[in-house]
Amino acid sequence: MVEFHERRRATAQVRQTREEGARAPVGDYVSRADALAPGRLYRQVLGVDGAARPMTAQELAGLGDPMAAVFFRRGGFPMTLQDLLGGLPPLTSAAQQAVYLIGEAGQIPPASAPGLHRDLRFAIARSVQGRDADLLISTGANADPATTFLQVAAWDPTAKVFNYYMRIRPAWVWAGNSWSALADGSRGNGCFDSHVNGSVVMKELKQPWSNWQTQAAGIQLAPDDPLRADPLYQQVTDAQKLELTVRSLVTRWTAARLDAVTASGTIEHPDHLLRQLFTTTSVNLASTATQSTTVTTAGADLPLPAGFWFNGDALLDMDTLALPSTAALPLAPAARYVESLTTFDFRLEERASGFSRPGDTFFAFVVPEAAYEDNDVVRQLVQRGIVPAKLAACALMVDFTNPVFSPDRARLAAYVPTAPTGVAALGEQVVRAILAAAAKLPADSPEGRFAAAWALADDEWRPAFARRIDAYLVSVADRIRTNAGFADYVRLAESRRRDFKAMRLDEFELTLPVTNIPAAAPRLAMAEDATVTQRRPS
Repeated sequence: MVEFHERRRATAQVRQTREEGARAPVGDYVSRADALAPGRLYRQVLGVDGAARPMTAQELAGLGDPMAAVFFRRGGFPMTLQDLLGGLPPLTSAAQQAVYLIGEAGQIPPASAPGLHRDLRFAIARSVQGRDADLLISTGANADPATTFLQVAAWDPTAKVFNYYMRIRPAWVWAGNSWSALADGSRGNGCFDSHVNGSVVMKELKQPWSNWQTQAAGIQLAPDDPLRADPLYQQVTDAQKLELTVRSLVTRWTAARLDAVTASGTIEHPDHLLRQLFTTTSVNLASTATQSTTVTTAGADLPLPAGFWFNGDALLDMDTLALPSTAALPLAPAARYVESLTTFDFRLEERASGFSRPGDTFFAFVVPEAAYEDNDVVRQLVQRGIVPAKLAACALMVDFTNPVFSPDRARLAAYVPTAPTGVAALGEQVVRAILAAAAKLPADSPEGRFAAAWALADDEWRPAFARRIDAYLVSVADRIRTNAGFADYVRLAESRRRDFKAMRLDEFELTLPVTNIPAAAPRLAMAEDATVTQRRPS
């Protein structure tokens, strides 16, 4: 029997299981190699399948992605990354394959932390059946290829879904497809605790692509690290290329999903579709582009991540809502940031290994922001006319100063129909339900604020919303320069980090800093006057 080593070493999830109220996964994938027979493809969708079972010939025939076409239907079951890449059709162009490297400890000098396990991973984008990437492969980079995890998201151009596979020696397991992520039984379970909407994930999607190998921050290796001799390591390229690939793949799945759910003219689960407008289903992680150790009290002001202040990617996007905001983003005094590192006892800490070091993450001020995959659904809903732009804008503006984890905005999801609804009627039904509720509630309720925004004339709501955003950013710019103001924004950032840490998307302890703010501290919210208050309960 071979011990089970084929899932990522997710240190943050070990931490979560020890903390009160942590969300535990439902079940687990087969954990013993002798539970599977070699040369078989198994099915195990957690939350649906109690155990792995061999896929039937009919099920296998229904898989149209490159893993099924090149390997499984031909009896091929590559046990290592090298076997997998070597078994694919030969490359005819260098553009068909790109190799990336990520590690949350990657920017920590090896000599300064000799006992720290570095958890480096390769991400490989490969085009097999066309010009665009149709395989995304993830595996350990500095571990035994035969025992480290090996996972693949494979695009099926016929079914128009991603199929999710993982090698569990001596076989492979199909863990579900994009629709499994949205189904009640499997949603949030297994690989869909991170691929929560069925698409591929790159948490650190934007510049400076924290934790990834880039020109701005190379992954540091010891001089004698054997990874240096790995041919794949020698092919590693900068992560900004992966950003473009991931955005394209997310958009591809969103378009396929919307095509499918609207094809009959009736949307079977409108609440599933609109939860990405009203709730935070996932996040991306954003930061400044400044290395934290280079910030000095006399240094230049820091532009904190735009997505910390509001969801400009949706509200200002010219292809979505196009609000004509003109205010500049606030700048944080460098001295305030440096002082906060001591005041709040910032440190990097991995309890799984006993590592601890004072200071922030490599790039300063990492925070969760609205996920590209959520915004992409909103963008395509608006572009297709399924949701009026005004409805989407009014929903986001209800609590625009809290772009993620907003109970006020999430409350509006209760007014989305759960029964099958005609495509043409969906927007009108949602608006009518919210307005009816608002008539019986206070003006400052989420429903009341939506109703007030909706009452604006069609030629006025965009400039009116932009004026609100501009006034808010001016208030932030004033308050961030004060001791109390900047301290409040540090507490707000930590509150949102703690919300992220409650998600299964949080895999590694070194992704975010630790502070001396108590874990039980109340969750916080930003008000439109740029003050920070205790968040109202969900």
